[in-house]
Amino acid sequence: MTDPQRKRAIGFILVNLTIDAMGIGLIAPVMPDLISGINGGTLGNAAVWGGLLATSYAVMQFIFGPILGSLSDRYGRRPVLLLSLLIMSLDYLVMAVAGSIWVLFAARIVGGIMAATQATAAAFVADISDPKEKSANFGLLAAAFGVGFILGPIVGGLLGEFGTRAPFYAAAALGFINLAFGYFVLPETVDDSIRRPFSLSRANPFGAFRAISQLEGLRRLVLVVFIYECAFIVYPSTWAYFTKEAYGWSPGMVGVSLAMFGFGVAIVQGGIIRIALKRFGERGTIIYGMILNLGAFIMLTLIGEGWMALAFIPLTSLGAVVNPALQGLMSQRAANNQQGELQGVITSAKSMAMILSPVAMTQIFWAFTTETGPYFPGAAFALSAFLMVACLAVFLTRPRHVPA
Repeated sequence: MTDPQRKRAIGFILVNLTIDAMGIGLIAPVMPDLISGINGGTLGNAAVWGGLLATSYAVMQFIFGPILGSLSDRYGRRPVLLLSLLIMSLDYLVMAVAGSIWVLFAARIVGGIMAATQATAAAFVADISDPKEKSANFGLLAAAFGVGFILGPIVGGLLGEFGTRAPFYAAAALGFINLAFGYFVLPETVDDSIRRPFSLSRANPFGAFRAISQLEGLRRLVLVVFIYECAFIVYPSTWAYFTKEAYGWSPGMVGVSLAMFGFGVAIVQGGIIRIALKRFGERGTIIYGMILNLGAFIMLTLIGEGWMALAFIPLTSLGAVVNPALQGLMSQRAANNQQGELQGVITSAKSMAMILSPVAMTQIFWAFTTETGPYFPGAAFALSAFLMVACLAVFLTRPRHVPA
């Protein structure tokens, strides 16, 4: 691959992930109102349904992450990425016209399958990166998500003021635009030297976990990914409900707050992480990121005013170095023909967290905001603080020096 081809390909991957994040951010501010409008009930009931929708989405990612990753190891990254973009764009159109909660469930199931291709995008970047560049380049991928969260919530919040369906049409349009871009610029990185036969016994999540866990040091790191995601999911699963309950924020204000967080994440993962990796290495960067996340969760349980929460949001983004550093550390320990499989396992670990955590977080929010129980809107963030302590403990007890 020539250098111009490489730059165009990376550009497509970054744009693809940015649009993925924009799609999530576009619809996040309107989900409470959309679910309430379709299904009725209180805000707490809408939060419970939102958690169940997120869980159905995550179950599909858990199942299909390793499958799509292994398919990309066999048939290439390009066909998997482009076909998934097409189906995901159509899926947003279905959500735009959904008239019942069950149609939303069906759409989220299809969306969860297609979103598993984030693993394929990461495998593509691993294919074209030197080992020492992987963590920093994964940081670029995460920064692209941050940029998407800057743009998506702002546009989604503004569109949400005109109707709960408008953001879904916008997400579909963005998907089709990127599909056309990718068709012309995305090359294939899988050749016969790294192509691996597809095996269903390894492509299913349990078989993939078994295969990857045999690699030196990866079993514990997969557990760290899972616990970390369980804690971090408190943001997407409860933020819109928490801020509306605690501070009375409108969809537009929720969008502004998510955009501020995305801006901070983009700066951290696109630039600050490189400084941290150079100074502390992957291990030290992960530790400092976890400590910062722990502090953020504790502070959000204590803040009682909306303006204070807004002022604190940029600081919470400083902990966003954990995921790319973990991903880079793990990628360095897998063979070139296992990158898709590894990224699929990482996707499945995150998806397992998405299966369990949103239901737990939204149920806790419901339990502590109803008239029958004690009132504590930030209870879910307290649980995340506990999980972050557990995550840090598991990471610190791993062997300090593990051969690559």
